[in-house]
Amino acid sequence: MGTIFSKIIAGEIPAHKVAESNEYLAFLDISPLAEGHVLVIPKKEVDNLFDLDDETYTGLQMFAKIVAIGIKRAIPCLKVGVAVIGLEVPHAHIHLIPINKVSDIDFSRPKLSFSSDELAATAAKIKAAIHNEIAEEEA
Repeated sequence: MGTIFSKIIAGEIPAHKVAESNEYLAFLDISPLAEGHVLVIPKKEVDNLFDLDDETYTGLQMFAKIVAIGIKRAIPCLKVGVAVIGLEVPHAHIHLIPINKVSDIDFSRPKLSFSSDELAATAAKIKAAIHNEIAEEEA
């Protein structure tokens, strides 16, 4: 397939990663709708989310749940919205977006722009919150 996400997985393109396992990766969207807008992907190259095998699909959802909890802890918001669009990159992915109102998840809105330093700081906040969540679960 060779998508931009495959290149991020391979380390050919840098990304502000917030969580990673052997099977999944979560990183900040570079054209976000909100601070903390994260993309969660399987490392397996499949275009359509619903074409994933059941084990990968359910694992991706569980991984996204952990990331969403971290986002909620790190970024002030009422909820973490979930969207699956799948048109912009032919690699299955889930958008996790901090929201305070329904219009916050409107993809026709202008995208925000953050510096690399700002993205790195946001990624670090979310990463720390995810780490704390996992540590609390294991305690």
